[in-house]
Amino acid sequence: MNDNQLLRYSRQILLPQIDVAGQQRLLAAQVLIIGAGGLGSPVAMYLAAAGVGSLTIYDDDVVDLSNLQRQIAHHTPDIGMDKTISSQQTLNKLNPDVQVRAVKQRLAGELLDAEVKTADVVVDCSDNFATRFAINKACVAHQTPLVSGAAIRFEGQVAVFTPGHNDSPCYNCLYQSDGEELVNCATNGVIAPITGIIGSIQALETLKLIMGIGTPLTGKLLLIDGLSMEINTLRLKKNPACPSCGSVGT
Repeated sequence: MNDNQLLRYSRQILLPQIDVAGQQRLLAAQVLIIGAGGLGSPVAMYLAAAGVGSLTIYDDDVVDLSNLQRQIAHHTPDIGMDKTISSQQTLNKLNPDVQVRAVKQRLAGELLDAEVKTADVVVDCSDNFATRFAINKACVAHQTPLVSGAAIRFEGQVAVFTPGHNDSPCYNCLYQSDGEELVNCATNGVIAPITGIIGSIQALETLKLIMGIGTPLTGKLLLIDGLSMEINTLRLKKNPACPSCGSVGT
């Protein structure tokens, strides 16, 4: 770590739980972020600011005017630009030391499998169940930690899954893969700050996993209602019959 890095990250290095050793773990880490929208924006920006060494971002969409209300990695001049390129430019300005690989493509199949296999942590910022289940399946297969988030209307949720460790449940234990897609931001709306809150928590959980500090939300579902400001945590149990991580899926 050079002098500039010591100064840049000095405020978090001061924390005894992090120190220089924790910062070095961040600098050496590889994180896969799937989605560069309302959740992916704060996730990517906070991980880059914290000094996570390598970020890979996948998204197949372009910046639209309606995105700018909540997707803070993108700006008005970026309308019509690939979200991956817009995100990469923002992150490069924020912290040029971080290696950012941005790919305009829907991550699926063998490519998803390969990317998950090489990541230290996967952060799911996608907006549909099909993608979430595919990500979960790949993370279970490679025992890669998964930080999952979602936000709609005034509500949001975050969960951490660590496949293969301490009977951790997986996303498929929580939601059935044959469930119907019922809600999305385009039809139901979303208040901007809830995406920032959920994305920030996802980033924090990712940093904790990389450095091995604190108590991650493993086996828990954090629920936030922004209107009432009620915050609840539910304990999740591994489903022995889960098609992804249970005896049926292995």
